[in-house]
Amino acid sequence: MITDEDRQEIVKLRIEEAYNTMKEAQLLIDNSFWNAAINRMYYACYYAATALLIKNGIEAQTHAGVRQMLGLHFIRTGKLTVELGNYYSNLFAKRQSGDYDVYIFFDKNTVETIYPQANEFIAGIVNLISV
Repeated sequence: MITDEDRQEIVKLRIEEAYNTMKEAQLLIDNSFWNAAINRMYYACYYAATALLIKNGIEAQTHAGVRQMLGLHFIRTGKLTVELGNYYSNLFAKRQSGDYDVYIFFDKNTVETIYPQANEFIAGIVNLISV
């Protein structure tokens, strides 16, 4: 059984991981590694989303489960905007394509549009965790 102290520590570590992963994404952007930057932005958002679920005692075993639980408990209830939920789902799809599809090559324009949205998503999650 996980204690409240353990839960708080895990949430804190996940949020730190989200911020550090965004720093990795910025390094990749600075060096024109567009697909890898998308991957790191997705994982930064994923770490933040899992922190929120953990904080609230909600379990998800898969990436799809995290998206589903986020939608059910935070988007549908209005705690997070539909736009942020859509952003997270779209980022997941881009990460999947960039990682697994042969002829998918993201460009600077796409990545530079997505980067501030990832920061906004993480900020929205951190705001909910802080409440």
